[in-house]
Amino acid sequence: MKKLDTLCVHPIEKTATDQGAVAGAIFPSAAYNYLDGEDLRYPGFYTTYNQTKLGQILANLEKGKWGMVYSSGMAAISTAILTFVKQQEHVVFSRDLYGGTWKFAEKELPKRNIRFSYADNTLESFRSKVKDDTRVIYLETPSNPLLRLVPLAEIAAFAKERGIVTIVDNTFASPVNQLPITLGIDISVHSGTKYLGGHNDLPYGALIAARPEHRDAIFSTAKLYGGSLSPYQCYLAEHALKTLSLRIQKQNENALQLAQFLEKHTKVERVYYPGLPAHPDHALARRQMLGYGGMLSFELAVAPERFSHFLRALRIIQPALSLGGVESLICSPAATSHISLTAEERFSLVIKDNLLRLSAGIEHIDDLINDIEQAIAGSI
Repeated sequence: MKKLDTLCVHPIEKTATDQGAVAGAIFPSAAYNYLDGEDLRYPGFYTTYNQTKLGQILANLEKGKWGMVYSSGMAAISTAILTFVKQQEHVVFSRDLYGGTWKFAEKELPKRNIRFSYADNTLESFRSKVKDDTRVIYLETPSNPLLRLVPLAEIAAFAKERGIVTIVDNTFASPVNQLPITLGIDISVHSGTKYLGGHNDLPYGALIAARPEHRDAIFSTAKLYGGSLSPYQCYLAEHALKTLSLRIQKQNENALQLAQFLEKHTKVERVYYPGLPAHPDHALARRQMLGYGGMLSFELAVAPERFSHFLRALRIIQPALSLGGVESLICSPAATSHISLTAEERFSLVIKDNLLRLSAGIEHIDDLINDIEQAIAGSI
């Protein structure tokens, strides 16, 4: 069995289609000879060799049976959910959700007469929310932006007893830090734009499944919603995955050191990072994750009128949307990912106005710490 570092570089065996090329090939055709095609069950989605190959690479990295790629993370998420739930049925979501997923639940599911509930981060809470017609349990762990964890193995076992499909957003962890399918989860989804792409330049989404029998249903839904990924983007995604393990190891290291630095800073009220012993889910992170991740959040003790001064004073860490790239990025969830929520809704989710989410890049840790220090000093 290949180790992860090797698997990122050599994820699948070379085939005759690659014609001996080390970097693989791009097949831009959207039309294939249907008499000789290998996969004629799924016409209409413009399936290409590059899509199929990238899906299998991701499945191998995440220990799944098969994978599929999309034009965005939300295309992967919405396809996964809508495949398994129909009118008059029910979904249970983690309470801590990415803003796009929350908006999809709140705005789109009611149009389809699909009901849903939110559960807290415990098995008991999920048990209490499940109904006779619950078809999907959707989890996000670590969550955005407070890095809360959900016990995957326990919830997966409970869901299997009830015949409920489990879906996990594994974007924040990536296959390097967490393998939900090995813990019993049915489907893992990603915004590939983040850690999988890794350079803040490649929008895509991914879905990795544990059960071969789910493939037909998921593909059928996907082709109707049209979230296809181009062959060239597939090639770039495959190229980026070769450094996935190395990038995330460095991001893990930087995030932990940044969290430890911020935890001791007099101008920081609270730090959210599962690698810190003070984090409420630290013990679960030690059991469930392979690494603590490159994401952290913190509450800055700066007067509201000086908040933007801190962000503008940064010289290396960039105030920008997205995460998971080699460049360190920072944002205010209240003003970005959770801006569509009301002030009361954000308050209920503990999304304070002084909360900042930081995606650690691969820069030298001393430069990152010095950048934060000088920005805080300039915003007092």
